[in-house]
Amino acid sequence: MKTKFLPLFPLTLVAYPHERINLHIFEPRYQQLITECLENGTTFGIPAFINNQIQQYGTEMRVTNLRQRYDDGKMDIETEGLEVFKIQRFENPTKGKLYAAGDVEILTIWGDPQSELVAELMTKVKILYKLLQSELKLRITDYDYFSYQIAHKVGLSVESEYELLKITSEKDRQRYLLKHLEKTIPVMENMEATKERIRMNGHFKHFDPLNF
Repeated sequence: MKTKFLPLFPLTLVAYPHERINLHIFEPRYQQLITECLENGTTFGIPAFINNQIQQYGTEMRVTNLRQRYDDGKMDIETEGLEVFKIQRFENPTKGKLYAAGDVEILTIWGDPQSELVAELMTKVKILYKLLQSELKLRITDYDYFSYQIAHKVGLSVESEYELLKITSEKDRQRYLLKHLEKTIPVMENMEATKERIRMNGHFKHFDPLNF
């Protein structure tokens, strides 16, 4: 079991490995945390903060770029997700610091570059965006961890995104997303049919002949 001590930056979002997230740092405790990461080349963790509680699972993050530092100490930074962790011990604040930290277990996360589910997933995602009448902006850079790259684009609740984070197998993560889409798409299709019936109300209607 691989463990490490990580500064922790809880947020009301779920971060995934390989994901790039831009953050605006304004609280003094996190200004201190990020300054230390920049000076020492260290990482920090983003555990999900859901329903007013810090959750056990999160993602280790690396600061890839300090985009801007303001005169009052605030910062705009670019980060990248590394590995999923589970908190074993939590300190708030940790000794001698303004921020929280803790001992975490680094989980082994399996990829699957050959998954036969990718094509099916992509088909369903395209159907979803057609129903939404929205452009699908998706640039896949790593099919080993395909699920992480579409997880934020399929309408999962933050609770469901968190459940996905806890799944260690890529194929199981893809099955989880497929199950979600198989439930969501019929609901969206029914909404479209309902909207069409509303639009047609008061208009002349053409009915096909009935055979009975």
